[in-house]
Amino acid sequence: MPSLHFATAILALAQQGHGFAPSTIRRGGVAITASPSTIYSPSSRQMFTGIIEEMGDVISLETKDDMTLWDGSKGSGTEMVIGGGVVMDGAYLGCSISVNGVCLTATELDFDNNVFKVGLAPETLRKTNLGTYTSESKRKVNLERASEIGGRNSGHFVQGHVDNVGTIIDRWVDENSLFFKISFPYEYMRYVVPKGFIAID
Repeated sequence: MPSLHFATAILALAQQGHGFAPSTIRRGGVAITASPSTIYSPSSRQMFTGIIEEMGDVISLETKDDMTLWDGSKGSGTEMVIGGGVVMDGAYLGCSISVNGVCLTATELDFDNNVFKVGLAPETLRKTNLGTYTSESKRKVNLERASEIGGRNSGHFVQGHVDNVGTIIDRWVDENSLFFKISFPYEYMRYVVPKGFIAID
């Protein structure tokens, strides 16, 4: 059965920081490098609706030993490069972009090629299936920009802090509806309520 990750809106177990520092913007063929402490944030956009804006292409996924970490030091980490057009509109270094429902920080932006880079923390790799994506797999990822707080919201408020991985064990059609039956670790069941919402990939 395919695996997917889920996150309850009322429980955020993942750490707030992603551990990687924003570094580069490329526009008009010119690369602008930012210091590790610099984050461009024209507005506070840290929540998501769960409504997918587009599907992006995973261009690369690699583990490197020379990544710039949150404190400016160099260390080992995993980077994913993703292509997407819609989510680049209004993007800035350090902005949050939901990738398959996971809140990730844009560390590099290439507006010429509509490509952005994110760092995948060890916790992210443990709690999601993003580590299984490669350019060779030809699989796409769901993308969503963070929503403007106070603006229109056609979905729900979700944080993108993933709790665990679930498994689709059944699916069926009921007239114009598609149902999925998903199993997940029992300890999270107490956070699930009738008519509540759970973000899944």
